[in-house]
Amino acid sequence: MCGIAGAYHWPDGGPLTDRLTRCLAHRGPDGSGRYDHRAGSGEVHLGHRRLSVIDLSETGAQPMVADGLALTYNGELYNAPELRAELEAKGVRFRGTSDTEVLLRAWREWGTDCLPRLRGMFAFGVFDERTGELVLVRDQLGIKPLFFVRRGGGVVFSSELKALAGELGGTLQVDEAALIASLLYYWVPDSRCAYREAEKLQPGTWARFRPDGTGERGAYWSLRQVAEEGAAHSGEVDLHAVISDSTDKHLLADVPVATFLSGGLDSSYLTALAARRQPGMSAYTIGFRAEDAKFEAMPDDLKYARVVAKRFGVELHEIEIAPQVLDLLPRMTYHLDEPIGDPAAINSFLIGSAARETGVKVLLSGMGADELFAGYRKHFANQLARRYQRVPGLVRRPIESVVDRLPVASARRGYRSVRFAKRFLSFAELPEETAFRRSYTMYDRGELLDLVHPDLAAQVDEVLTEHADTYADTGLTDYVNRMCLADARMFLPGLNLAYTDRSTMAASTEVRTPFVDVEVVKAAFRVPGHRKIVGRRGKVALKEAALAILPEEIVHRPKGLFSAPLRAWMSRDLAPLVREVVHEGVLVESGFLQREALRKLVAEDAAGQQDRAKHLWHILTLEYWYRGARSAAVSSS
Repeated sequence: MCGIAGAYHWPDGGPLTDRLTRCLAHRGPDGSGRYDHRAGSGEVHLGHRRLSVIDLSETGAQPMVADGLALTYNGELYNAPELRAELEAKGVRFRGTSDTEVLLRAWREWGTDCLPRLRGMFAFGVFDERTGELVLVRDQLGIKPLFFVRRGGGVVFSSELKALAGELGGTLQVDEAALIASLLYYWVPDSRCAYREAEKLQPGTWARFRPDGTGERGAYWSLRQVAEEGAAHSGEVDLHAVISDSTDKHLLADVPVATFLSGGLDSSYLTALAARRQPGMSAYTIGFRAEDAKFEAMPDDLKYARVVAKRFGVELHEIEIAPQVLDLLPRMTYHLDEPIGDPAAINSFLIGSAARETGVKVLLSGMGADELFAGYRKHFANQLARRYQRVPGLVRRPIESVVDRLPVASARRGYRSVRFAKRFLSFAELPEETAFRRSYTMYDRGELLDLVHPDLAAQVDEVLTEHADTYADTGLTDYVNRMCLADARMFLPGLNLAYTDRSTMAASTEVRTPFVDVEVVKAAFRVPGHRKIVGRRGKVALKEAALAILPEEIVHRPKGLFSAPLRAWMSRDLAPLVREVVHEGVLVESGFLQREALRKLVAEDAAGQQDRAKHLWHILTLEYWYRGARSAAVSSS
C-alpha cells in the first residue's frame, strides 16, 4: 500500500509532483521516488511513497521502470504468484519478487487486457515511453482511491484529494451539489467529488491520456453485469470455500498481518480463517468508556472478541477509546479528504495507530460482508416495510402516534429500540427506492430543502434523482439483491472503503478486505435474497458458511456496531462546538446552511424527542471540511 501522484503535460509538473508526493508521506513512510520523461511535446512526472509490504528490497522500489514502461502503483495483487507463473511460462524474466513488477510485466504483455485478470486492490498510473501515453487505472470495486484534474490535454493525479486541493485549491471550486449529497448521505458518492473540476476515477475503469491532447476511457469490469450473471447462475455456491480462499490470498505479505476483531460475525470469521493459516497472529479490538457505552446502550462486543481470540490462539490487543474528540475531529476531517460524517473513522485511525506502534503494517477487516450478504438492519427493515404496508391504516395510525411521542433519550441514557422504531416509520410507507434511500440517509427531501439555501433546490433534486437512477440501473428481479447491489455501488465505495483507506493510511497502516474481492462478490450475487434474509434474520447464508469454523455463540450473537458513542460525545464533549457552528459557523455565514433549520435540529436532539446526534456530528464534519477548503483556496492562490 502506497501513495501515488503525477503530472502529465502540466506546467511545472516536476516540482508539482514532488509537492503532491510529500503530502502523501503518511501513506508511504518507507521510501519515495520520482520518474521523469518526455511525452511528445511535454513531459510526464510520476511520484511515489512506499509502504513496504511485499519484496522489502530495492527491487520493489517505485516508480518502477522496465521494458519501456514506468509504473507508480498503490495496492496489492493477491493473485500475483499465479500471474507471475503464467508470465514466466511465456519467457518473461523477473528481477525481484514484488507484485509491482508482476503488474508492470503483465501490462507489457497484455496491455489493458490484463486488467480483468487482476485480483486485488489497486490504483496506478503507467506510462509507455514508446507511445508517450499515460493510463490511469482503478480496481474493480473501488477499494483504492485515485483523484485527478484534467485541463486541456494535461492531467494531474493523486491518491488523495487533499494533495490536489492544497496545490490547486485557488483554482478549484467547491461543488455545492457534492456537499448536498454529503448532507444527505453523510459521505460523498463515488460518482461525485467535493471540487467541481476534480474527479474520482470510477471503479473498474481506466483513462488514457495521449501526447496530442486526446484521450479515452474504458471499463473493464461491471458490478451490474456480475450481479446479473450471478442471478442467472444455477446450483449451489460453496461460500465457505470462496471466503477461505480469499482470506488465504489476502495474507500474502513479507511482514506480519493482523486483524480488526470487533467480536462480530464478519471480523470473527476472517480472524478464525487467518489464524488457522497463520497460528499465533495478533488482533486489535476496541472498547469505550463505561459511561459512554451505557449512555449509548451499546452491546458488549469485547466479550465476544475475547471468546474468538482464546478459541483460535490469537493475541488480542484491547484499546479503550476515550478520545480527545475536540482534537481528533478536525484532524480526521483533514485526513478523510471529503466531508465524511462517520465517527467509525476515528476507531479505524486509533486501531491503525495502535497496530503501527507494535510494528504491524497490515490488518484484515470484515468490511463489505454486510453490503453483499444483507447484514444491515436496513435490509431487513425494508423487507419488513413491504409487509407493514399491507397492515390496515386503522391499525398503523395509532402505532405511529404512540411511537412519535416516545423519547429517544433521557438525561442518563439513550433508547435504541425507540430510535429504531422512529427510523422505521420514517420510510415504512414509501415506494421501494425512496424507502431504501430514506432508510440509511439523513434527511427527506423537505428537510434537505429547509436546511440549504433556497437557490440550491435544483441541486437537491439532482442528487435525489442520481440515487433513484443508480438504484433502478439493474435487471435484477430479486428485491434483496437489488438492495445489495445498490449498497455495493454506492455505500461501500462512497463511505466504508473511503473512510477505511483514508483513516488507516493516516496511521501508515494498510487494511485489506477479503470480503471485497471479485470472487467473493461473484459468489455473493449467486446467493438468492431468500437465503440472505430468512424470517427476522439477516446474513443467513454467510452465517451458515461461518458455522464451518466458528462457534454458534459468535455466529448467532446479536449484531454489533463498529461505531462510536456519538450521543454521549455530542451531549458532553461537543455541545459547545455545536452552538458555535450554529451561531458563527462558516456554513451559516456563507448562506449554504440555514441557521433556523440547524437550531431546530439542536432543539429536537436536546429535547430527546428526535435522534439528531448523527446529523449534528456530520454538520461539524462539514463545517471543518469547509473551513479547510477555504483555507486551501487562500493559501494556494
